[in-house]
Amino acid sequence: MRNALAFIAAFTLLAVAPRAGVAQPLSFEGKTITIVCGFKAGGGYDRTARILARHLPKYLPGTPNVIVQNMPGANSITAANHVYNVAKPDGLTIGTFNRNLVLAQLTNVRGVKFDQTKFAWIGSAASESTVLAIRSDLPYKTFDDLKKSGKTLVIGATGPGANTYDFPLLLKELLGVDLKIVSGYSSSSDIMLAIERKEVDARAGSYTSLRPFIDRNLVHPVIRAKAIEAGIEQLPVDENLAPNARARAVMALRSAPEVVGRPYVMTPGTPDDIVKAMRDAFSKAIKDPELVAEAKKGKMELEFMPGDEALRIVKEVLAQPKEIVDDFRKYIKFGE
Repeated sequence: MRNALAFIAAFTLLAVAPRAGVAQPLSFEGKTITIVCGFKAGGGYDRTARILARHLPKYLPGTPNVIVQNMPGANSITAANHVYNVAKPDGLTIGTFNRNLVLAQLTNVRGVKFDQTKFAWIGSAASESTVLAIRSDLPYKTFDDLKKSGKTLVIGATGPGANTYDFPLLLKELLGVDLKIVSGYSSSSDIMLAIERKEVDARAGSYTSLRPFIDRNLVHPVIRAKAIEAGIEQLPVDENLAPNARARAVMALRSAPEVVGRPYVMTPGTPDDIVKAMRDAFSKAIKDPELVAEAKKGKMELEFMPGDEALRIVKEVLAQPKEIVDDFRKYIKFGE
């Protein structure tokens, strides 16, 4: 009888105890996931991160809390370095940073301590086309008007390595447009304040970020990069106006990362099941009717690009021929 009772007790313990080697269901219950944003609050990257943070929890196992931590610095190189080298590969830290950081890696910018091909890629939340938008009270209605005016247009910019600076720089250097670029603004929202105060005449940036100001008739777009978005199809494309193949190649390389417009990654070595859960959650959250309605209200359009597709584009950019990269380096620099 004693042996029988011992056998029953042992069998019961085995039945209720987790078996060694059997994976437990993934759950973030009771945990907080931090989205590290490489820019200060108010810009397009921050707005996208915050809307995602509000809707992601319902699609993640365990319904964790999701918060945004702004970590500006060196055009978001600081944030990318943090996610790559400091954060643990446990799925609790997500990074979103300047889509052009792949170009910083390509051109061996000092301070880059990451390899974009080794991040655990969740994907991209949107494709973004860069436009140059001019104050609506100025007399230039088209890009051709601007080129023929003979007047200097003052452009507000954050600094080298950001689209606010690089896009107008190539328009100036390769298309001969008379532009004066004033850099040093800490965010795109600060540039828009400068435009409202008429301290500067124009700003380059993603169409999504500029749409609220376009709709207010504060500015209007006159030229765009290659990536297409609804509403700007008829604008001239910068590389199509290039005077030669070399200039066209430089412009095309600058705009290539825009297809991966809002990148989201995790630390290298993050387990596959966590990466899959994140990709699934992002895909579902971006289609969530409440998120769609909130994004529409904020003049934003989000569309998920899976991580493997985003990584493929990153690898294509990093595989550019040396002669194109050498030409590109003559123009595009990254602030530190």
